[in-house]
Amino acid sequence: MNKMLAALSIALGLVAFGAHAQTVVTDTDGNGTFSIEEMKAAYPDITDALFKTLDVDASGQIDADELQAGRENGGIAA
Repeated sequence: MNKMLAALSIALGLVAFGAHAQTVVTDTDGNGTFSIEEMKAAYPDITDALFKTLDVDASGQIDADELQAGRENGGIAA
């Protein structure tokens, strides 16, 4: 019974995850923002021009708010 319940929970979790999956950008250097290299690891087709567009404050890094805004306005895929 416990194995069946566990399997069902995992299956439902995977379905829910698939419905809400989004590209994960990893902050490999741990500075709290995303560099062009970190963005390209998650979004291989991102161009320097698009990166600059997403970088609203022109810091040379994408912060969480800029990343979310880019996803919401369709600049990058969620």
